[in-house]
Amino acid sequence: MTKIVLAELLTIGDEILYGQIVDTNSQWMSVELSKAGIKVIRKTTVGDQEDEIMTAFAEAEKRADIVLITGGLGPTNDDLTKPCLAKYFNCELKIHEEALAEVTEFFKSRGRELTEVNRQQAALPVCCEKVTNVIGTAPGMWFERNGKVFVSMPGVPHEMKRMMSDIVIPKLRKTFSPPTIHHKVIRTIGLGESFLAEKIADWEKALPPHIKLAYLPGLGEVKLRLTSIGDSLPALEAEANMLTEKLKERVGQFIYGYGEDPIEVAVGNLLREKKLTLAVAESCTGGYLSHLITSVPGSSDYFLGSMVPYAYEIKMRQLGVKPETLEKNGAVSEPTIIEMANLVRAKFNTDIGVATSGIAGPGGATPEKPVGTVWIAYSDKHQTVTRKLQLSKDRQINIKAASIAALNLIRLNVPKV
Repeated sequence: MTKIVLAELLTIGDEILYGQIVDTNSQWMSVELSKAGIKVIRKTTVGDQEDEIMTAFAEAEKRADIVLITGGLGPTNDDLTKPCLAKYFNCELKIHEEALAEVTEFFKSRGRELTEVNRQQAALPVCCEKVTNVIGTAPGMWFERNGKVFVSMPGVPHEMKRMMSDIVIPKLRKTFSPPTIHHKVIRTIGLGESFLAEKIADWEKALPPHIKLAYLPGLGEVKLRLTSIGDSLPALEAEANMLTEKLKERVGQFIYGYGEDPIEVAVGNLLREKKLTLAVAESCTGGYLSHLITSVPGSSDYFLGSMVPYAYEIKMRQLGVKPETLEKNGAVSEPTIIEMANLVRAKFNTDIGVATSGIAGPGGATPEKPVGTVWIAYSDKHQTVTRKLQLSKDRQINIKAASIAALNLIRLNVPKV
């Protein structure tokens, strides 16, 4: 049976707990460790308190094979990682001659004097192996005891990343020979998490023991992540692809892509492939749909432009919606949204026109049209398709969810030939 190598990430610093900085290190490290076949089982943040740091060391050592620590390596009195590690591993701090030469050269190359405070950055626990910091002053430290490895690195992201990539991950691979971890992400849209789970329950139940399924719900979509552990990456990839084909038999109409590409990329690829052009008229989404479309590099290949006819007067005068349509049905209605989609297509002379109109909130609602009521429409020369959405009471969520639903409406209705 393949032995899984477990890691815990420990970040140290009051500034993280106070929310003054965001810990981006742990997310990056998790991705890179997974690529190396090492599974992160916990992320812990502790403040600049010796007793808390020592307790975190002991608890992490019980749970994991590898403990990776970031932060607390600076030259000031509140930087406690180094003395705590020396105490934890029961060895003294002593100036490391090679580290001293490196930090001296670092300051000399910048025309600065090496102060005594900065000289102390070269003091390392004598029981550790120095990990060179090629772009900073604080060296890392590598400890081994009872088959466990502790590695301490700077909290400065670019210093940590360079150290991890160049030294730490290759050395961990050599030390532990971890298995291969493979992730396949399947992106679905238009079906809620619980409904999706119900539709694929038998497929999920039949997954082999070395493959785990995770549901990752987002705004308007659910990502499915298949994580498999084994010895051969090609074999894991082939198995994941086979399982995906079986999944498509159950929910293929809801699958829009794989990996990291969001719905706006998938729709853009589809329009480019079909050589179709698009224009949009946005009322309640206020330009957010256009923002998503144009966030994709190369979107000028298929996206010609948009209008934001927010007021009644602009819907009539600039876009051309009939006054009687608005008077009889209101802006948030199927007849109005049909005209908007058809008119914007004609005005921009595109293959497809898409429109949104709704009550984003918090005001503007009526008993018949509560906050979150949104109409969207898709128009091409063959058809006009509409959809009514009942979203939330949160304005920002409604704007984003309506835009994502409009993109999905394009995906579902683009001519197949």
